[in-house]
Formats: sequence, structure tokens, C-alpha cells
Amino acid sequence: MQEVEGLVGQYHKDAKNNNGETAYQVFAREHKGLLKEAEDWMKGLANSYIIVGALIITIMFAAAFTLPGGNNQNEGSPMLYIISDAISLFAATASVLIFLGFLTARYNMEDFHKSIPNKLMGGLSTLFISLAAMMVAFCSAIFLMLEDRSWIIIPSVLLAGVPVSLFAWLQFPLLVEICVLTYRSPIFKEKTSLASKIKALFCWKEKIE
Repeated sequence: MQEVEGLVGQYHKDAKNNNGETAYQVFAREHKGLLKEAEDWMKGLANSYIIVGALIITIMFAAAFTLPGGNNQNEGSPMLYIISDAISLFAATASVLIFLGFLTARYNMEDFHKSIPNKLMGGLSTLFISLAAMMVAFCSAIFLMLEDRSWIIIPSVLLAGVPVSLFAWLQFPLLVEICVLTYRSPIFKEKTSLASKIKALFCWKEKIE
């Protein structure tokens, strides 16, 4: 709708049909059902991610007070474990707070232009960071406790990469699609550019012939 408004003058924006409706009002009425479907989809998606984020927060908060190896100082430095645990905890908290905003949003048409896509990208990004940091904390804990048993450490590290890779494989296409649809060049400009290229190609062909 914003792209169409950018192509027409103010007169056409304010013009009304026989029912006394402007173009924006007609657009809102015709897409009312689609807006409701989008709202339901976003709330369902937010609820799912909130559950995942809450589980990560619970796990990492408890893990923050349980250092690998207990009070044994011969197990190596737990600095990586502490840092990754903190990153995972804070990122998961940020993700949950972002997705909680979807449950209280008004879901106007204007919100779907930039506000909601930006929040969704932020929530997915922070949730991915939280999951990756949680796996790093797990690997560092395994290394601190079983430093001299590489036959256990290596498979554990490889298996820890599976959830991160799976999350990226399943959610990254959605993140890319949202980013492209939100920040790509306007549709009509792309079509105009393509039409210009086709026209130039035909002109060049005629000159050769």
C-alpha cells in the first residue's frame, strides 16, 4: 500500500468512491480477514518461541550457580563457561521480552510494514544467539570436567552443534525472507528497472538488425 501511495498524487489518496471510502479505507476493508490471520499466526509463533526462551532461561539461570567440577580449582578456568552462560541467559531473556510484545501489540496495518518484522527478526536473532551460547557453555563444561578424555569431548562437541545447525536450517530461511521483504527495493521500482532493461535490449537488437 505504501508503494502505491508513493506513485499517486495527494488527490488520488484523498479521493472517495461512491460509498464515501478512500483508497486506504477500501484496502483496509478488503484485507481485514488477512490481517486477522496474520495476527493469529504471529501470536501462535510468539507463544512457541516464548516457551523455548523460558526453558533456556530456566536452565541457564540454574547453571550459573553450578560451576563444572564444583570447587575443584584444578579443573581449569571456567571463564568461558561463565561468559557463555551469561550471554545465553541475557539473550534468551531479551528474546522472551520481544516475543511478549507480540501478545500485546495492536496489529494495525502500519505495524506490519516495519515494526512487526523488525521485532520478529530481533526475537529470532537473540534466540539463536542464546541457543548457540548455551551449547558453548555445555561444551566448555564438558571440557572442564573431562579434560583428559578426548574420546568423550569430541563427540559431545559435535553433537552440541546439531541443535544450533538445526535451528539455523529451519528458522534462517524465515529470517532471510522477512528481511528481504522488509528492506528490499520497492516492487514497482524493480519492475520498472526490469522493463527498462528489456526495452533497451530490444532497441539494441533492432540497431544490430
